[in-house]
Amino acid sequence: MKAFMTAAVLAISASGFALQAPPQAPSRASMTAHPIPRLVQQDGRYALMVDEAPYLMLGAQSNNSSDWPATLPEVWSAIEYLHANTLEIPIYWEQFEPKPGQFDDSEVDLLLAQARQRHMHLVLLWFGTWKNGSQHYMPEWMKLDPTRYFHVMNKEGESIDSPSPFAAASLDEDRKAFAALMKHLNQVDSERTVLMVQVENETGTWGSPRDYSPEANKLFEGAVPPEVLKAMGRTSVTPGANWEAVFGPEAEVYFHAWAIARYVGQVAAAGKAVYPLPMYVNASLHDPLTPEVPVKYESGGPTDNVIPIWKAEAPAIDIEAPDIYLPGTSQYLKTLEVYHRPDNALFVPETFGAPRAARFFFAALGLQAIGYSPFGLDYTRTRPAIPGEPDSKNAFLDPTAQNYRLIGPMMREVALLNFEGKLQATAVPDDESSQVLHFGDWDAVVSYQFRRRPVENAGQTHNTSGRALVAQLGANEFLVTGIDCTVDFRPAGTPEQQKAGGIVFGTGQATSARIDGKWIHRQFLRVEEGNYVNGAFKFDRILNGDQTDYGLPFTSAPEVLHVSLSTY
Repeated sequence: MKAFMTAAVLAISASGFALQAPPQAPSRASMTAHPIPRLVQQDGRYALMVDEAPYLMLGAQSNNSSDWPATLPEVWSAIEYLHANTLEIPIYWEQFEPKPGQFDDSEVDLLLAQARQRHMHLVLLWFGTWKNGSQHYMPEWMKLDPTRYFHVMNKEGESIDSPSPFAAASLDEDRKAFAALMKHLNQVDSERTVLMVQVENETGTWGSPRDYSPEANKLFEGAVPPEVLKAMGRTSVTPGANWEAVFGPEAEVYFHAWAIARYVGQVAAAGKAVYPLPMYVNASLHDPLTPEVPVKYESGGPTDNVIPIWKAEAPAIDIEAPDIYLPGTSQYLKTLEVYHRPDNALFVPETFGAPRAARFFFAALGLQAIGYSPFGLDYTRTRPAIPGEPDSKNAFLDPTAQNYRLIGPMMREVALLNFEGKLQATAVPDDESSQVLHFGDWDAVVSYQFRRRPVENAGQTHNTSGRALVAQLGANEFLVTGIDCTVDFRPAGTPEQQKAGGIVFGTGQATSARIDGKWIHRQFLRVEEGNYVNGAFKFDRILNGDQTDYGLPFTSAPEVLHVSLSTY
């Protein structure tokens, strides 16, 4: 089988990190050896470049209160069990700046040293002004002065549990603290252990669509800023029109998004000025299938309806990302779709870790996701994999571990193939219907009904774990893997023939097609089972007979195939 990676990419090691304790300032040589991670775009696809090659983040996010010396061992042991390559973990403003202007770097340095010892990357989550819509991680000295660092005011004129985006003093302190964090990283992280930084956490406000303070009301009655009009395609409105006149029932939501994006954008810009790591914000979502007006979700954050406002007001932010906890398959897939935009890389920094959601990792890969990170996957708080069942140390981690054991050894190859537009992946739909992935002259047909398993807490059977990945290595060569599914191939015919109805597929496994009056049949020339070692595929055996006669069946065991096809 031909190698499909360039020599430069094959030479890269994803785990070339040396332990440094304490971290040292970077030398010129080390900075050259480890360039700053960056986000790149090509033909509407994105890649996170780490050591100048595409990197797929196989992440896990710790529980919120896990970043302490006493609890970190329970985090690292879980991360190793998962076969993750990146840990997402918070940095707490209250710990980082316990007194005004006095910054405590000890937790950051401990994280860096322990991550390097384990050859692990980090994404740091800045729990600053916002955490889930509140200001609970502000330092105590700020919490004790609510007049200076004031909260959102609701319609009744009452302060609520959410920081105001118009509190200039809060913004000033957050900018200084975040810049201090990024400056320290720039000084000590020569290994580029930290890949990205999340600026704030689930910004926005619960229970009120916007701030109704006198300053906010004055701005709401004033003219909509021209950059917002341009971002939302309203450039033809009457000059000087206010928010309600321009946006009607959505005016308050758009106004609050503008205010918060402007605030967070300034925090991010202050940090990026001293160390330009990729930065993102995460959103507590509304339902993308049935958007709520008036607002019934966390207003002001980077939900899909206001992404253009965030892009305009916070250009230092590289990615607007979804935290996906919506329960339905259609909701989940629609969320992936609306955050996969030509101007926005798809990145899922927080989501369910439960078994029923593991398949969506593949759905995200199918939309060129640069990374995926379920929440709460450490041993500081174990939970049952299925509601109502007893707690088990690993039951909740196993579905994600299954994904990462499969994809981890070929992470760089998958990232590159996705960036080049050669990879497609998918997850089982609710009705278990087959799916067709188009690759030029070939169609890959994915089916899910050969193996059935019980739905959680239900008296029926349904395949809730099926997922598949197919990538084209050459005209008739494919990388194929999956879990609880069967993948087969059939001749596709040209798009013109398909459009004209000049192609008819055979029955059964549909591996034959009648094209222009002639039957064309698929045959497997060679099916190699193996694995990736140092960027190269090493085959263990050739499959045939029962393993290929009815397609390529995948169970829960990790299995990677290189497939060569022909027709007769």
